[in-house]
Amino acid sequence: VQLQASGGGSVQTGSSLRLSCSGSGFTLNDYAIGWFRQAPGKHREGVSCFSLPDDSSTYYAESVKGRFTISRDNAKNTVYLQMNSLKPEDTAVYYCKRWGSSGNLWGQGTQVTVSS
Repeated sequence: VQLQASGGGSVQTGSSLRLSCSGSGFTLNDYAIGWFRQAPGKHREGVSCFSLPDDSSTYYAESVKGRFTISRDNAKNTVYLQMNSLKPEDTAVYYCKRWGSSGNLWGQGTQVTVSS
């Protein structure tokens, strides 16, 4: 049972990236899934999540509203984070997380670097 985050990279300000969070050993659609990020010297912060498995409620941090979009592809057992209009302050390691009654599960993180 694991989460695999991918899709990070080094881009210029204003660029876009799409992060992927793939699950193995379980069905992502059965869980609330979210994205977090941690910049150097800062605490890990929530970026976006499906707060319920049925996607009826989503959350976005104020700093990313209107620029980031979370989505699912159930056939691929993957959750995406589409990030547009990237800014240098978006630079961080991005993690995905699964909430569960049996315990939470974190992916390994993918680096996003945005240069001005």
